[in-house]
Amino acid sequence: MKKTKLALAILTAAFASSAMATNGDNMISTGANETAMGGTGVAGIHGAEGILTNPASTGNVKGTEFNIGGTVFMPTIKNQAPASPAPGEGTSDGDLYVIPAVSTARRINDNLTFGLGMWGTSGLGVDYSNAEPSAILSAIDASSNLQLLKFAPSLTYNDDNFAVGFAPVLQYGSLDIHHDQSALRQQAPGTTVVGAGTSADLGVGYTLGATFKTGDLTIGAAYDSAIDMEYEDQITTQLTSFRDFGVSSFTDDHLEQPAQIKIGAAYQMDNITFAADFKKIKWGSAKGYEQFGWEDQNVIALGAKYHADNYWLGAGYNRGSSPVKEQDGTTQDGAAKNFFNLGFFPATAEQHFTLGGGYSVTKNLSVDGAIAYSPETEETFDASGLGFGDVTTTHSELGYTVQMSYKF
Repeated sequence: MKKTKLALAILTAAFASSAMATNGDNMISTGANETAMGGTGVAGIHGAEGILTNPASTGNVKGTEFNIGGTVFMPTIKNQAPASPAPGEGTSDGDLYVIPAVSTARRINDNLTFGLGMWGTSGLGVDYSNAEPSAILSAIDASSNLQLLKFAPSLTYNDDNFAVGFAPVLQYGSLDIHHDQSALRQQAPGTTVVGAGTSADLGVGYTLGATFKTGDLTIGAAYDSAIDMEYEDQITTQLTSFRDFGVSSFTDDHLEQPAQIKIGAAYQMDNITFAADFKKIKWGSAKGYEQFGWEDQNVIALGAKYHADNYWLGAGYNRGSSPVKEQDGTTQDGAAKNFFNLGFFPATAEQHFTLGGGYSVTKNLSVDGAIAYSPETEETFDASGLGFGDVTTTHSELGYTVQMSYKF
Protein backbone atom coordinates (compact mmCIF):
# COMPACT_ATOMS: atom_id res chain seq x y z
CA MET A 1 0.00 0.00 0.00
CA LYS A 2 2.82 2.43 0.79
CA LYS A 3 4.45 1.75 -2.60
CA THR A 4 1.12 2.32 -4.34
CA LYS A 5 0.60 5.63 -2.57
CA LEU A 6 4.12 6.72 -3.43
CA ALA A 7 3.63 5.92 -7.12
CA LEU A 8 0.35 7.81 -7.20
CA ALA A 9 1.91 10.78 -5.43
CA ILE A 10 4.72 10.95 -7.99
CA LEU A 11 2.21 10.69 -10.84
CA THR A 12 0.08 13.45 -9.39
CA ALA A 13 3.04 15.74 -8.81
CA ALA A 14 4.16 15.24 -12.39
CA PHE A 15 0.94 16.75 -13.68
CA ALA A 16 -0.56 18.99 -11.02
CA SER A 17 -0.38 20.77 -7.77
CA SER A 18 -3.54 21.66 -5.93
CA ALA A 19 -6.12 23.83 -7.58
CA MET A 20 -8.76 26.21 -6.47
CA ALA A 21 -11.67 24.42 -8.04
CA THR A 22 -15.03 25.95 -8.83
CA ASN A 23 -18.18 24.20 -7.56
CA GLY A 24 -16.96 24.00 -3.98
CA ASP A 25 -13.61 22.28 -4.48
CA ASN A 26 -14.76 20.37 -7.61
CA MET A 27 -13.83 21.43 -11.12
CA ILE A 28 -16.94 22.26 -13.15
CA SER A 29 -15.81 19.71 -15.76
CA THR A 30 -12.93 17.48 -16.83
CA GLY A 31 -12.58 18.22 -20.55
CA ALA A 32 -12.64 20.92 -23.24
CA ASN A 33 -16.08 20.15 -24.67
CA GLU A 34 -17.79 20.05 -21.27
CA THR A 35 -15.97 23.18 -20.11
CA ALA A 36 -16.88 25.17 -23.22
CA MET A 37 -20.56 24.34 -22.63
CA GLY A 38 -20.59 25.54 -19.02
CA GLY A 39 -19.78 22.15 -17.48
CA THR A 40 -22.80 20.39 -19.01
CA GLY A 41 -22.61 16.73 -19.96
CA VAL A 42 -25.06 14.68 -17.89
CA ALA A 43 -27.07 13.95 -21.05
CA GLY A 44 -24.03 12.02 -22.30
CA ILE A 45 -23.12 14.09 -25.37
CA HIS A 46 -19.31 14.16 -24.98
CA GLY A 47 -18.20 10.53 -25.40
CA ALA A 48 -15.14 9.32 -23.49
CA GLU A 49 -14.48 12.82 -22.13
CA GLY A 50 -17.66 12.54 -20.04
CA ILE A 51 -17.07 9.21 -18.27
CA LEU A 52 -16.97 10.79 -14.79
CA THR A 53 -19.95 13.05 -15.51
CA ASN A 54 -22.07 10.18 -16.81
CA PRO A 55 -20.49 6.84 -17.84
CA ALA A 56 -23.43 6.24 -20.17
CA SER A 57 -21.83 8.87 -22.46
CA THR A 58 -19.55 6.23 -24.00
CA GLY A 59 -22.67 4.74 -25.58
CA ASN A 60 -22.13 7.38 -28.30
CA VAL A 61 -18.64 6.12 -29.19
CA LYS A 62 -18.53 4.48 -32.64
CA GLY A 63 -15.12 2.81 -32.63
CA THR A 64 -12.18 3.87 -30.46
CA GLU A 65 -11.70 7.31 -28.97
CA PHE A 66 -8.70 8.71 -27.09
CA ASN A 67 -8.47 12.12 -25.38
CA ILE A 68 -5.52 13.74 -23.64
CA GLY A 69 -5.33 17.26 -22.29
CA GLY A 70 -5.17 19.45 -19.27
CA THR A 71 -6.18 22.74 -17.70
CA VAL A 72 -3.94 25.63 -16.76
CA PHE A 73 -5.73 27.11 -13.77
CA MET A 74 -5.05 30.58 -12.37
CA PRO A 75 -6.97 31.65 -9.25
CA THR A 76 -6.50 35.03 -7.58
CA ILE A 77 -7.17 34.92 -3.83
CA LYS A 78 -6.73 37.75 -1.36
CA ASN A 79 -7.42 37.83 2.37
CA GLN A 80 -7.86 40.84 4.63
CA ALA A 81 -8.22 41.20 8.39
CA PRO A 82 -8.82 44.85 9.40
CA ALA A 83 -8.49 44.24 13.14
CA SER A 84 -5.63 43.09 15.39
CA PRO A 85 -3.36 41.21 15.74
CA ALA A 86 -2.22 41.73 12.10
CA PRO A 87 -4.41 44.07 10.04
CA GLY A 88 -3.77 44.29 6.30
CA GLU A 89 -4.25 42.42 3.02
CA GLY A 90 -2.28 39.52 1.61
CA THR A 91 -2.40 37.83 -1.79
CA SER A 92 -1.92 34.08 -2.13
CA ASP A 93 1.03 32.96 -4.26
CA GLY A 94 -0.91 29.81 -5.17
CA ASP A 95 -1.94 31.22 -8.55
CA LEU A 96 -0.83 28.77 -11.24
CA TYR A 97 -1.67 25.08 -11.46
CA VAL A 98 -1.84 22.36 -14.14
CA ILE A 99 -4.60 19.73 -13.99
CA PRO A 100 -4.51 16.56 -16.17
CA ALA A 101 -7.26 14.69 -18.03
CA VAL A 102 -6.82 11.48 -20.03
CA SER A 103 -9.67 9.26 -21.23
CA THR A 104 -10.33 6.53 -23.76
CA ALA A 105 -13.26 4.37 -24.86
CA ARG A 106 -13.54 1.40 -27.21
CA ARG A 107 -16.65 -0.21 -28.58
CA ILE A 108 -16.66 -3.94 -27.85
CA ASN A 109 -19.76 -4.79 -29.89
CA ASP A 110 -23.05 -3.20 -30.93
CA ASN A 111 -24.22 -2.94 -27.32
CA LEU A 112 -21.14 -2.68 -25.09
CA THR A 113 -18.41 -0.03 -24.72
CA PHE A 114 -15.43 -0.06 -22.38
CA GLY A 115 -13.91 3.18 -21.09
CA LEU A 116 -10.95 4.18 -18.95
CA GLY A 117 -9.65 7.48 -17.67
CA MET A 118 -7.56 9.49 -15.23
CA TRP A 119 -8.56 12.99 -14.20
CA GLY A 120 -7.49 15.67 -11.78
CA THR A 121 -10.92 16.58 -10.43
CA SER A 122 -10.71 18.59 -7.24
CA GLY A 123 -8.46 20.66 -5.06
CA LEU A 124 -7.89 23.65 -2.86
CA GLY A 125 -4.75 25.63 -2.30
CA VAL A 126 -3.43 28.89 -0.83
CA ASP A 127 0.10 30.05 -0.10
CA TYR A 128 0.58 33.21 1.95
CA SER A 129 4.17 32.47 2.98
CA ASN A 130 5.60 35.26 0.79
CA ALA A 131 2.71 37.72 0.92
CA GLU A 132 2.62 41.10 2.65
CA PRO A 133 3.56 40.27 6.27
CA SER A 134 1.11 42.75 7.80
CA ALA A 135 -1.83 40.54 6.80
CA ILE A 136 -2.89 37.89 9.31
CA LEU A 137 -2.55 34.89 6.96
CA SER A 138 0.85 36.15 5.83
CA ALA A 139 1.94 36.77 9.41
CA ILE A 140 1.34 33.09 10.17
CA ASP A 141 2.67 31.79 6.80
CA ALA A 142 -0.63 30.07 6.10
CA SER A 143 -0.55 27.37 3.43
CA SER A 144 -2.91 24.61 2.29
CA ASN A 145 -2.71 22.06 -0.50
CA LEU A 146 -5.47 19.55 -1.28
CA GLN A 147 -5.23 17.56 -4.52
CA LEU A 148 -7.41 14.76 -5.83
CA LEU A 149 -6.86 12.42 -8.75
CA LYS A 150 -9.44 9.90 -9.95
CA PHE A 151 -8.94 6.69 -11.95
CA ALA A 152 -12.02 4.97 -13.41
CA PRO A 153 -12.80 2.16 -15.86
CA SER A 154 -16.34 2.10 -17.20
CA LEU A 155 -18.70 -0.31 -18.92
CA THR A 156 -21.73 0.91 -20.85
CA TYR A 157 -24.65 -0.95 -22.37
CA ASN A 158 -26.65 0.78 -25.09
CA ASP A 159 -29.35 0.17 -27.65
CA ASP A 160 -30.61 2.67 -30.22
CA ASN A 161 -32.19 5.08 -27.71
CA PHE A 162 -31.05 4.02 -24.23
CA ALA A 163 -27.71 3.67 -22.48
CA VAL A 164 -26.66 2.78 -18.93
CA GLY A 165 -23.11 2.92 -17.64
CA PHE A 166 -21.17 2.10 -14.49
CA ALA A 167 -17.72 3.31 -13.44
CA PRO A 168 -15.95 2.16 -10.26
CA VAL A 169 -13.68 4.99 -9.06
CA LEU A 170 -10.30 4.85 -7.33
CA GLN A 171 -9.37 8.22 -5.82
CA TYR A 172 -5.93 9.33 -4.67
CA GLY A 173 -5.80 12.38 -2.42
CA SER A 174 -3.18 14.31 -0.51
CA LEU A 175 -3.54 17.16 1.97
CA ASP A 176 -0.99 19.45 3.59
CA ILE A 177 -2.05 22.32 5.86
CA HIS A 178 0.36 24.30 7.99
CA HIS A 179 0.96 27.69 9.58
CA ASP A 180 3.42 29.32 11.97
CA GLN A 181 2.12 30.96 15.14
CA SER A 182 5.45 32.65 15.98
CA ALA A 183 4.21 36.11 14.99
CA LEU A 184 1.12 35.77 17.19
CA ARG A 185 3.19 34.65 20.15
CA GLN A 186 6.00 37.16 19.53
CA GLN A 187 8.59 34.42 19.20
CA ALA A 188 11.35 33.75 16.68
CA PRO A 189 10.00 32.71 13.24
CA GLY A 190 9.66 28.97 12.76
CA THR A 191 9.56 28.11 16.46
CA THR A 192 5.83 27.28 16.58
CA VAL A 193 5.02 25.72 13.21
CA VAL A 194 1.71 23.84 13.23
CA GLY A 195 1.62 21.09 10.61
CA ALA A 196 2.29 17.39 10.15
CA GLY A 197 3.58 17.37 6.56
CA THR A 198 1.66 15.90 3.65
CA SER A 199 -0.82 13.12 4.36
CA ALA A 200 -2.19 10.89 1.58
CA ASP A 201 -4.98 8.35 1.26
CA LEU A 202 -6.80 6.16 -1.25
CA GLY A 203 -10.58 5.91 -1.45
CA VAL A 204 -13.09 4.04 -3.60
CA GLY A 205 -16.50 4.93 -4.95
CA TYR A 206 -18.55 4.70 -8.12
CA THR A 207 -20.52 6.63 -10.70
CA LEU A 208 -23.73 5.24 -12.21
CA GLY A 209 -25.61 6.92 -15.05
CA ALA A 210 -28.14 6.50 -17.85
CA THR A 211 -29.36 8.38 -20.92
CA PHE A 212 -32.54 8.16 -22.97
CA LYS A 213 -33.05 9.66 -26.41
CA THR A 214 -36.38 10.52 -27.98
CA GLY A 215 -36.23 12.34 -31.27
CA ASP A 216 -33.83 15.29 -30.98
CA LEU A 217 -34.00 15.33 -27.17
CA THR A 218 -31.67 13.36 -24.89
CA ILE A 219 -32.14 13.26 -21.14
CA GLY A 220 -29.69 11.87 -18.62
CA ALA A 221 -29.21 11.19 -14.93
CA ALA A 222 -26.22 10.12 -12.87
CA TYR A 223 -25.18 9.53 -9.29
CA ASP A 224 -21.69 9.85 -7.78
CA SER A 225 -21.15 8.05 -4.51
CA ALA A 226 -19.33 9.75 -1.66
CA ILE A 227 -15.64 8.81 -1.32
CA ASP A 228 -14.29 8.87 2.21
CA MET A 229 -10.70 10.03 2.71
CA GLU A 230 -8.65 10.43 5.89
CA TYR A 231 -5.64 12.75 6.10
CA GLU A 232 -3.87 11.98 9.36
CA ASP A 233 -3.14 14.93 11.70
CA GLN A 234 -4.26 17.59 9.22
CA ILE A 235 -7.64 19.08 10.12
CA THR A 236 -7.61 18.32 13.85
CA THR A 237 -4.07 19.68 14.23
CA GLN A 238 -4.90 22.99 12.55
CA LEU A 239 -8.31 23.76 13.99
CA THR A 240 -7.36 23.07 17.59
CA SER A 241 -4.28 25.29 17.39
CA PHE A 242 -5.53 28.82 16.70
CA ARG A 243 -4.39 30.95 19.64
CA ASP A 244 -4.41 27.82 21.83
CA PHE A 245 -8.21 27.65 21.69
CA GLY A 246 -9.58 24.13 21.59
CA VAL A 247 -12.20 23.44 18.93
CA SER A 248 -14.14 20.53 20.33
CA SER A 249 -16.28 19.77 17.28
CA PHE A 250 -13.29 18.68 15.16
CA THR A 251 -12.63 15.17 16.33
CA ASP A 252 -11.16 13.40 13.28
CA ASP A 253 -9.28 13.98 10.02
CA HIS A 254 -11.79 12.61 7.53
CA LEU A 255 -12.45 14.75 4.46
CA GLU A 256 -15.01 12.99 2.32
CA GLN A 257 -15.66 13.96 -1.29
CA PRO A 258 -19.44 14.31 -1.31
CA ALA A 259 -22.10 12.42 -3.20
CA GLN A 260 -23.65 14.11 -6.22
CA ILE A 261 -27.07 13.78 -7.83
CA LYS A 262 -27.15 14.95 -11.46
CA ILE A 263 -29.80 15.35 -14.14
CA GLY A 264 -29.46 16.90 -17.57
CA ALA A 265 -30.91 17.34 -21.02
CA ALA A 266 -29.56 18.09 -24.49
CA TYR A 267 -31.54 19.16 -27.56
CA GLN A 268 -30.22 18.97 -31.13
CA MET A 269 -31.56 21.62 -33.53
CA ASP A 270 -29.89 21.44 -36.95
CA ASN A 271 -26.20 22.29 -36.28
CA ILE A 272 -26.73 23.57 -32.74
CA THR A 273 -26.84 21.58 -29.51
CA PHE A 274 -28.39 23.11 -26.38
CA ALA A 275 -27.69 21.53 -22.98
CA ALA A 276 -28.77 22.10 -19.39
CA ASP A 277 -27.67 20.31 -16.20
CA PHE A 278 -28.64 20.41 -12.55
CA LYS A 279 -26.35 19.01 -9.85
CA LYS A 280 -26.85 18.70 -6.11
CA ILE A 281 -23.50 18.32 -4.34
CA LYS A 282 -23.92 16.97 -0.80
CA TRP A 283 -21.26 18.96 1.07
CA GLY A 284 -23.53 19.31 4.11
CA SER A 285 -23.45 15.59 4.89
CA ALA A 286 -19.85 14.86 3.84
CA LYS A 287 -17.38 14.06 6.60
CA GLY A 288 -15.08 16.98 7.30
CA TYR A 289 -17.03 19.51 5.25
CA GLU A 290 -19.98 18.94 7.56
CA GLN A 291 -17.71 19.92 10.46
CA PHE A 292 -16.61 23.05 8.57
CA GLY A 293 -20.25 24.13 8.39
CA TRP A 294 -20.49 23.76 4.60
CA GLU A 295 -23.97 23.35 3.11
CA ASP A 296 -25.30 21.38 0.12
CA GLN A 297 -24.73 23.14 -3.19
CA ASN A 298 -27.18 23.37 -6.08
CA VAL A 299 -25.47 23.93 -9.43
CA ILE A 300 -27.14 24.95 -12.69
CA ALA A 301 -25.18 24.73 -15.95
CA LEU A 302 -26.26 25.90 -19.41
CA GLY A 303 -24.44 25.49 -22.71
CA ALA A 304 -24.74 25.72 -26.48
CA LYS A 305 -22.52 24.35 -29.25
CA TYR A 306 -22.46 25.05 -32.99
CA HIS A 307 -21.17 22.25 -35.23
CA ALA A 308 -19.70 22.76 -38.70
CA ASP A 309 -17.96 20.25 -40.98
CA ASN A 310 -14.49 20.65 -39.45
CA TYR A 311 -14.91 22.94 -36.45
CA TRP A 312 -17.18 23.73 -33.53
CA LEU A 313 -17.83 26.72 -31.25
CA GLY A 314 -19.38 26.62 -27.79
CA ALA A 315 -20.39 28.85 -24.89
CA GLY A 316 -21.88 28.32 -21.47
CA TYR A 317 -22.72 29.50 -18.00
CA ASN A 318 -22.38 27.72 -14.67
CA ARG A 319 -23.70 28.91 -11.31
CA GLY A 320 -23.59 27.35 -7.87
CA SER A 321 -23.94 29.33 -4.66
CA SER A 322 -20.92 29.00 -2.35
CA PRO A 323 -21.22 26.06 0.07
CA VAL A 324 -19.01 27.96 2.56
CA LYS A 325 -21.34 29.51 5.12
CA GLU A 326 -20.59 31.87 7.99
CA GLN A 327 -20.72 30.41 11.50
CA ASP A 328 -21.24 32.27 14.81
CA GLY A 329 -17.94 34.12 14.93
CA THR A 330 -18.45 35.39 18.47
CA THR A 331 -17.68 31.89 19.74
CA GLN A 332 -14.23 30.33 19.62
CA ASP A 333 -15.51 27.34 17.67
CA GLY A 334 -17.43 29.42 15.11
CA ALA A 335 -14.58 31.92 14.71
CA ALA A 336 -12.08 29.11 14.08
CA LYS A 337 -14.33 27.67 11.37
CA ASN A 338 -14.81 31.07 9.74
CA PHE A 339 -11.10 31.84 9.80
CA PHE A 340 -10.21 28.37 8.50
CA ASN A 341 -12.81 28.38 5.70
CA LEU A 342 -11.94 31.81 4.30
CA GLY A 343 -8.22 31.50 4.99
CA PHE A 344 -7.32 27.90 4.14
CA PHE A 345 -10.35 26.55 2.20
CA PRO A 346 -11.89 29.57 0.38
CA ALA A 347 -14.10 27.67 -2.09
CA THR A 348 -16.27 30.75 -2.64
CA ALA A 349 -16.46 30.99 -6.47
CA GLU A 350 -20.09 31.09 -7.63
CA GLN A 351 -20.59 31.84 -11.32
CA HIS A 352 -18.54 30.93 -14.39
CA PHE A 353 -18.63 32.09 -18.00
CA THR A 354 -17.17 29.74 -20.62
CA LEU A 355 -16.15 29.79 -24.28
CA GLY A 356 -14.51 27.17 -26.46
CA GLY A 357 -13.98 25.66 -29.85
CA GLY A 358 -12.33 22.87 -31.76
CA TYR A 359 -10.85 22.12 -35.16
CA SER A 360 -10.51 18.81 -37.02
CA VAL A 361 -6.91 18.64 -38.21
CA THR A 362 -7.56 15.37 -40.03
CA LYS A 363 -10.45 12.94 -40.30
CA ASN A 364 -9.31 11.31 -37.06
CA LEU A 365 -7.48 14.04 -35.12
CA SER A 366 -8.99 17.16 -33.55
CA VAL A 367 -7.73 19.86 -31.21
CA ASP A 368 -10.16 21.45 -28.74
CA GLY A 369 -9.87 24.29 -26.26
CA ALA A 370 -11.94 26.19 -23.72
CA ILE A 371 -11.72 29.18 -21.40
CA ALA A 372 -13.56 29.46 -18.09
CA TYR A 373 -13.74 32.72 -16.15
CA SER A 374 -15.18 33.21 -12.67
CA PRO A 375 -15.58 36.88 -11.69
CA GLU A 376 -14.49 38.04 -8.27
CA THR A 377 -16.55 37.13 -5.23
CA GLU A 378 -16.08 38.63 -1.77
CA GLU A 379 -17.02 37.07 1.57
CA THR A 380 -16.62 38.62 5.03
CA PHE A 381 -16.96 36.41 8.13
CA ASP A 382 -16.75 37.28 11.82
CA ALA A 383 -13.70 35.82 13.59
CA SER A 384 -13.92 37.96 16.73
CA GLY A 385 -14.01 34.85 18.91
CA LEU A 386 -10.31 34.44 18.07
CA GLY A 387 -9.55 38.17 18.40
CA PHE A 388 -9.24 38.64 14.61
CA GLY A 389 -12.36 40.76 14.00
CA ASP A 390 -13.84 40.39 10.51
CA VAL A 391 -11.92 38.37 7.92
CA THR A 392 -12.54 39.06 4.20
CA THR A 393 -11.55 36.90 1.23
CA THR A 394 -11.85 37.81 -2.45
CA HIS A 395 -11.59 35.10 -5.07
CA SER A 396 -11.61 35.01 -8.88
CA GLU A 397 -10.54 32.32 -11.38
CA LEU A 398 -9.34 31.92 -14.95
CA GLY A 399 -8.72 28.57 -16.62
CA TYR A 400 -7.50 27.45 -20.04
CA THR A 401 -8.21 23.88 -21.17
CA VAL A 402 -6.55 22.24 -24.18
CA GLN A 403 -7.32 18.75 -25.44
CA MET A 404 -6.34 16.48 -28.34
CA SER A 405 -8.75 13.80 -29.48
CA TYR A 406 -8.08 10.86 -31.78
CA LYS A 407 -10.91 8.70 -33.12
CA PHE A 408 -10.61 5.63 -35.29
